[in-house]
This record gives sequence, structure tokens and C-alpha cells, in this order.
Amino acid sequence: MKKLRAFIPELVAVGLLIIAFIVSAAREPRFLDVAYLFDRSTLYTETALLAIALTLVIVAGHIDLSCTAILALVGAIVTTLNSKGLPFGLCAALAPVLGGLLGAINGWLVAKRRLPSLVVTLGTMALFRGGAQILLGDHSLPVPESFQHFEKLAIPRTYFHAPLFLTLGFAIAAGLLLHKAVFGRLVNAVGTNAEAARYSGVPVPGVLMKLFILSGAVAGIASLTLLSRLGVARFDHARGLELDAITAVVLGGTSIFGGRGTIFGSLAALMLIGVVQTGMGVAGVKAENQVTAIGILLLVAVLLANVTSRKKR
Repeated sequence: MKKLRAFIPELVAVGLLIIAFIVSAAREPRFLDVAYLFDRSTLYTETALLAIALTLVIVAGHIDLSCTAILALVGAIVTTLNSKGLPFGLCAALAPVLGGLLGAINGWLVAKRRLPSLVVTLGTMALFRGGAQILLGDHSLPVPESFQHFEKLAIPRTYFHAPLFLTLGFAIAAGLLLHKAVFGRLVNAVGTNAEAARYSGVPVPGVLMKLFILSGAVAGIASLTLLSRLGVARFDHARGLELDAITAVVLGGTSIFGGRGTIFGSLAALMLIGVVQTGMGVAGVKAENQVTAIGILLLVAVLLANVTSRKKR
């Protein structure tokens, strides 16, 4: 019972997910079609990847608002290099490296110069997005048609498309890293009290540097899945998606102040958002009303988790 109480925010997200799924299935029979659900889930691949990486960053008590700008800039660089004659396979292999280097800029400013991550990543978000616009302008740059098939690749005899399998694998790896590895304990220690962690011998700058490099590298991988699905690179790709990812992380029970969070909670919350958005889209609800509903859902989930936690104490 005590172990269950420790996961109250996650249980709230799961409970709301079950309710949303039942309501949506009652209105739209396709929600009971497994193939349809897996097909829709591929649309949330990039958000899921970003949310998983952001869970680690937020557990450490920081934020990364530039992840989608990194995604756009990496996509712009990859397609530009390819248009100059570089093989696309090599360009694609460079994507996580480029993302990691851009993330290292955030990490250096936050970890080494001790600047607030909110301000730093807000600035680099504009910087990286501007860089993508300089490279591409208002035009789109196509990727090779052969790479666009990556989105459609599926594991034989399953409903898992390649991007979904990639996301699941990364989620498992991140979960083990956060909850079972020594590094995960260091991340939690930094998020709980950075100064106490520093006096206890935790290499706080090194931990933060690795987290922001990881966040950038994951954004680079996410840029490839988005390029595969859309077939072109644009400077405004994934604009605003960072807010969806952060919403999923917070809705899933990760403390915005750091020190607590789970990968499972973030993914459950993202599934909840996906079911709600899909259900409202099928019902003909306007996009602006969907955003309002997600905001209300976030507030309700946070309030429920807060009230339940107080009763537990």
C-alpha cells in the first residue's frame, strides 16, 4: 500500500486515461481497433521522445525550452548537407551528434556559468530557431524518398511501426537510467537539493551537462522521425511542441521543482493527451477548444494529486 501511495500522481494520470478512453470508445468505435490506435500513436513519436528526455531534466530541477528548436535546426542542417551532395545516411547519423552539441551549449551555460535554465533555453530557443530559418528561409527542403519509408516500417506480425518501437526502447532505457542506475540517483539528488548534493560530493555540473547533451541528442533523433513522416524540413517544424511535452511530464506527476518523477507517468500522461485530442478531433471539436481542454485536464490532474498527497500525509 505504501508503494502505491508513492505513485499517486501517476495513478491519477492512469485513472483519467481509462476514463477518457472509455468515453472516446463509446463515441467512436475505432478506439477499439488496435491497428487504428497504434497508427495514431506514431503521430506522438516526437512528443514522446522529447517528454522522456525532459522528464530527466525536470527531475533535476531544470527545464529545456529549446528542444524543439534543436529539432528544427538539426533537420535543417541534415537536409542542407544532403542537398550539397553528402549521402543522407551519413547526414542522418550526424543528427544526434549535432543535437548533442547544441544541447552542450545549454549545458555549459547552465552547469558551468550557473545561469537559470529557463532563461538560457528561452534564449537558445530563439537562436536555434533563427538558425534554421537562416538555412531554409520560408521554403521546405525535401528528404530522399527512400528515407520516408522509415515511418512505415513495421515489425513483422505486430502493430509496432519503427518510430514507435524506437520510442519504446528509449523509454525503457531512460526508465532504467533514472530508476535503477547510480546516475538516476544523482539526478534525483540534484533536483531535491543541488547545494546539499554538491556538498555531498555529487558532481552537479557534470550531471547537468550530461542531461542537456542527452536532451539535445534526443531532439536530434526526433528530428529524423519527423523528417521521415513529413518528407520535408522546415524552420517551423515542431514549433510549440515543447509545451505539449512539458505538459505530459507535469501531468504525469513529475515535480516542476525537481526531485521526483517517473518515465511511466510521463508516457501515461502523453497517452491521456493523445486520447483526449483524438477523441475531440473525431467529435469535431475545434483546435482552440482542444487546447483549453488539455489545460483544464492538467489543472484537474495536479489538483487531484495534490489533494490526495495531503490526505496521505
